[in-house]
Amino acid sequence: MSFMRKLKRLIHKGGVKLGLVQQKSLSSITDDPRIKVPAEEYDRIRKAKQYYQDKLDPVEYWTTKGKQKRPLNSLNVLKSASQALASLMFNERCSIKVNDSKLQNLLDDIFKDNNYYLDQETHLETWIALGSGAIRPYVENDKIKLSWANATEVYPLEANTTKVDQIAISRRLQKIENNNAVYYTLLEFHQWGNWTTDEQGRKYRPYIITNELYRSGDPNTIGEQVPLDYVDEYAGLSSTTTINYLEKPLFAFYRNAGANNKNLVSPLGIGLCDNWFSTVDDINMVHDGFEWEVKTGYRRVSIPRSWVRRQQNMNGHQIPEDQQYFWDPNDAVFVPVNSEDDTSSFKDLSINIRNEQYEGAMDFFLRELENDLKLSPGTFTVTPSGVQTATEVVTNNSKTYQTRSSYLTMLEKTIDQLAYAIAELLQNGDLWSDGKARWNGDLDSLVITPDFNDGVFVDQEAQRSADLQAVQASVMPKIQFIMRNYDLSEEEAQKWLQQIQDEQSPTPPDQEMDMLPGGEVNNERQGQDKQGPDAAES
Repeated sequence: MSFMRKLKRLIHKGGVKLGLVQQKSLSSITDDPRIKVPAEEYDRIRKAKQYYQDKLDPVEYWTTKGKQKRPLNSLNVLKSASQALASLMFNERCSIKVNDSKLQNLLDDIFKDNNYYLDQETHLETWIALGSGAIRPYVENDKIKLSWANATEVYPLEANTTKVDQIAISRRLQKIENNNAVYYTLLEFHQWGNWTTDEQGRKYRPYIITNELYRSGDPNTIGEQVPLDYVDEYAGLSSTTTINYLEKPLFAFYRNAGANNKNLVSPLGIGLCDNWFSTVDDINMVHDGFEWEVKTGYRRVSIPRSWVRRQQNMNGHQIPEDQQYFWDPNDAVFVPVNSEDDTSSFKDLSINIRNEQYEGAMDFFLRELENDLKLSPGTFTVTPSGVQTATEVVTNNSKTYQTRSSYLTMLEKTIDQLAYAIAELLQNGDLWSDGKARWNGDLDSLVITPDFNDGVFVDQEAQRSADLQAVQASVMPKIQFIMRNYDLSEEEAQKWLQQIQDEQSPTPPDQEMDMLPGGEVNNERQGQDKQGPDAAES
């Protein structure tokens, strides 16, 4: 940290102590009056985050040592289901097209530089699990970067609406200062100002971005507002930026499909399993119970005391002479064995593992979760059904396909917002070092077309047959058939079509005579042709 920054810190602290500087303080982000979403919504999201991160309460049980705790051996079905749905919705084979060639080239470069097509699938998984998310494009060093946020970092400034065009996005840093952990929270507010009219009579709303930094020694509170240059990461950040003549917000917001039944006035989406955590708990209970039964189900026997050397004490406690322990003290059962010194006291104490009962219970709850999440039977369960045709796969996955289509509708809106936000940045010359806009197209005429790869949901053979009939009926161009069924670009498909036409064009008879069986040219005939018909007779 530079000397000037340290001096500014001291001046700020002195001003606060003397009452010359009014310092804003927040216990939680929702305490800010600009944020209209109820705080209870983020309690719900934090619960979903714990399930997603598999940070669940430990299991309590009793042993000969007393009350014990152990980690829950769970199946993270929220992670698995969100990951499966995200990979079905979006992957690296997807693409985003616009009806402007210059903007298309710019978008392709931006997405490639930011690794967008891979990162989108990863962040989409978290969005689906928690219910909401956002992308924030910004200009840095004359390049457009993408900043991602999940539901715990997104705070809409309006309630009772599904349209979010004003938002606050939080970022948190942890620093070590004087051997103590200190937490900094950056709040970035995106707001529209009041309508105004410029000198040319144009009406517009200024777009205002406000940055506020808070500092706290407690990880559970936001703390007190401090200058942005308190940390190096935000030293060059402007506290307020106003951009005029924008038509679209500079962020893209995502929410899951379906109504938020937990809070009817919240613009945030409902998490994938928010309504089904009881089913998730049942699945975890069955899995943990089976794992514990396997662990404690190893073979045990009781034997006469004369067969072993007697243990005098256990855990610092004297053992009575008429008692002997034959069970592991970590077991959830206390069994002192008082046996006579004869061979009849030998007993097999092994426990039969109830694998069939546990397997049946697990299948039941997994099928229940499939039904809850509107996923096709067999998504989580394994049902042997032999070799399936492509048509059968499509039919069996129809329920998952319908659910995927609903979620894709919401993702498509997010992608539209992202493309518009990037276009707005490219049009604003003030954001670039040379003051020149990178694109000057018309936003109103812009058409954004995301191409989601249907994968297993499309019967490729059936599609190819139908398209072939369309080509034969002259209702589909051949080049479109090649692009659609062989996943080629228009340029590659054009080359294919040209090669096909060249191969199918008939070879002139004279050229056939000029070719020897091995493919070599008949030089003697070529010489005769050069000398003319009279030379051939001579």
